[in-house]
Amino acid sequence: MVAAGHYDLIVAGAGAAGMTAAAVAASQGMRVLLVEKTAQVGGTTSWSGGMVWVPANRQMLDAGMADSLDAARCYLAATVPGEAGDAMRETFLAHAGEAIDYLALHTPVRLRPVAVYPDYYPDRPGATLGGRVLEPCPFDASALGPRFALLRPPLPEFTLFGGMMVSRADIAHFRRVFRSARSTWRVASLLARHAGERLAAPRGTSLYLGNALAGRLLLAVTRLGVELRLGTRLAALRRDGGRITGVALRDEAGGEAELTCRAVVLATGGFSHDAALRARTLPQAAGLLSAAAPGNAGEGIRLGLDVGGELGMANASGAFWVPASRFRRADGSEGVFPHTVTDRAKPGLIAVDAAGQRFVNEAVSYHEFVLAMLRRGLGAARPAYLICDRRFLWTYGLGRVRPFSLRLREQVASHYLRAAPDLDALARMLGIDPAGLGATVAGHNEDARAGIDRRFGRGSDAYQRHLGDADHRPNPCLAPIETPPFYAVAVYPADLGTATGLVTDARARVLAADGTPIAGLYACGNDMNSVMKGAYPGPGITLGPALTFGYLAARDAAWGAGHP
Repeated sequence: MVAAGHYDLIVAGAGAAGMTAAAVAASQGMRVLLVEKTAQVGGTTSWSGGMVWVPANRQMLDAGMADSLDAARCYLAATVPGEAGDAMRETFLAHAGEAIDYLALHTPVRLRPVAVYPDYYPDRPGATLGGRVLEPCPFDASALGPRFALLRPPLPEFTLFGGMMVSRADIAHFRRVFRSARSTWRVASLLARHAGERLAAPRGTSLYLGNALAGRLLLAVTRLGVELRLGTRLAALRRDGGRITGVALRDEAGGEAELTCRAVVLATGGFSHDAALRARTLPQAAGLLSAAAPGNAGEGIRLGLDVGGELGMANASGAFWVPASRFRRADGSEGVFPHTVTDRAKPGLIAVDAAGQRFVNEAVSYHEFVLAMLRRGLGAARPAYLICDRRFLWTYGLGRVRPFSLRLREQVASHYLRAAPDLDALARMLGIDPAGLGATVAGHNEDARAGIDRRFGRGSDAYQRHLGDADHRPNPCLAPIETPPFYAVAVYPADLGTATGLVTDARARVLAADGTPIAGLYACGNDMNSVMKGAYPGPGITLGPALTFGYLAARDAAWGAGHP
């Protein structure tokens, strides 16, 4: 049974948005309860790259990188649907930097600008080539003590040697470990550090990316005295006179409790794993595959709808998409590998349909890649295939197959990785047109040798080149596919999170059908309708608004409760 009581604020969902709201409210002197239905905190953030998109942030400007809110406003106008002056977008631009600065001052959350990471449409007005996106500073999770066990670990496919995380900068050293004395020394030192960490912890305690952000937020709510209840969900919202005054909770054992509160923040992560809401808002062809954390099943949104909230149905897309491959782990669990930035833009890979034809510039953003799949009629029933040769697989890996893999037997036996001595045999194995694939690869190889993709312009902008291989000439995104054996992995549409959510005002208050706020009810993260309206203009455009509106919801709730 969950203990009863009264709180100033109850937050549902312990991902980035929810933990931000809880930490900020507690720093304002509120008594805060944070409830999370799963056994660990962090949600999808713990699995993510942890990028946070904040235009004209103080850190980048202090480092001498140019940006302005006007430039960001211009860029969003060119990439995001909606009218100029949209209140939610303007609020985000006005307060995102403020939110990050507040977290740095009052919590252990520390972010730093990524000097080179282009916006996803770098040739559009107002785009930047770096600095606008922040990444979490590395975090030593030993600071969490026993609470480290409460942090959702990263996906095992993105770690090494039993839970060792690797920073973005160190990935290059692992790729050059046999070619550079400096890289060899760096990798050796990282392995030694990891061995030491494993003496005291079940996995590495040097955290990066989204796991570092989630870990820092967990440390924040711990230090600020937020009461945390895991394995507990909101079963209902209670109202009195049109205002939210409490909640019904239910724990894993079936115990129930009624709590009173001044306000509630819904931050349960959207509806990635709710079939009914997906059927209502997402293309049927996309199916049900999701790369989001399993707890994101729509509870917060449904609770908001139950008390009169509305879904935002005018988005460009109902989800943030990524091509994903499917597999089964040794423990029997189903794995979903999101093909974000590790393979598609590297030289020597193409994506084809059942006719063996390319249908997209493989180096575009993961969101655009899936939109192209859906336009082509590809989806849950008809996957696309990523095709490469032996040289590519050894150098870059493919999906869950890591670079420099000496043993491929398990991946081939499970049919995750399909292998054949020639392209005709590979095509027949996949059930695609051999002549079409042969002609496509021949045309690709001709373009690759010239360094120009005449069909799709792959490698033609700064974002694509950034994700390619800078050491490869003349085009960092193009190389021939010619060294047998040849390999393929099937990819399907999957979401990284949903974009359709509860309509709110600029203070993150949930709005009723008549446009008035439901007193005492807030939504942020993927429970809030996307500030980007389902567009994906740059890295971190989900976490940037999640932190910003988590901060704004907490400040507004604190003000309403009489806290400074």
